[in-house]
Amino acid sequence: MSAALSDEGSDQNDSQEDVMTPVELIAKLEEAWLNEKFSPDLLENKSEVVECVMEQLTHMEANLQRVRKGDMKASLHRMEIDRIRFVLSSYLRSRLQKIEKFFPHVLEKEESRADGDPSYLSPEEYAFAREYLANTETYLKAVALRHMPPNLQTVALVKAVPEPCLDSFVFLRVKERQDNVMVEPETDDQREYVVDLEEGSQHLMRYRTIAPLVSTGAVHLI
Repeated sequence: MSAALSDEGSDQNDSQEDVMTPVELIAKLEEAWLNEKFSPDLLENKSEVVECVMEQLTHMEANLQRVRKGDMKASLHRMEIDRIRFVLSSYLRSRLQKIEKFFPHVLEKEESRADGDPSYLSPEEYAFAREYLANTETYLKAVALRHMPPNLQTVALVKAVPEPCLDSFVFLRVKERQDNVMVEPETDDQREYVVDLEEGSQHLMRYRTIAPLVSTGAVHLI
């Protein structure tokens, strides 16, 4: 696991790992949650962040057991645990909803990625998407396709299921200054439209334009 909480210590092999405090870890989860929630497309999975958050929740639950009953701290800790669980559940739910909605395209994108490219699906999500595909094909054959003429008994789900609308507009906040971001390409009716994105500024732009910046973490959706 490349990300580790600061209180877990270093590995024996002295490998260089990215160390995050619990506060930084929760901030990472919240950013991944908002990006996934507002992005029209399925983003790269953050399984390492999810695993670390689940470990942190277990650690917080254990600490809560040691707090005296009636102590105000217990209520505050319980509220924070519930808040983190909500964000985590909402993040995973958003991903599953997109997998169900765009499953042929999600699987095609995952299976066609080059070796070394980041995975869009966790192993569990990939298994879910494959099972969802198989169940959908079985249902279509049982309910409709087997009653049709032989030449109509196959359907290309990639063509039948709509793709994510990457031209939808999203709100974003800039984390790192970006120069010469192309907002609109040159066409017969207009010139190329390029802008500079200042750190801390907020914008409303097409998702397709800033999708690479979301992936690198230079901007995040709000």
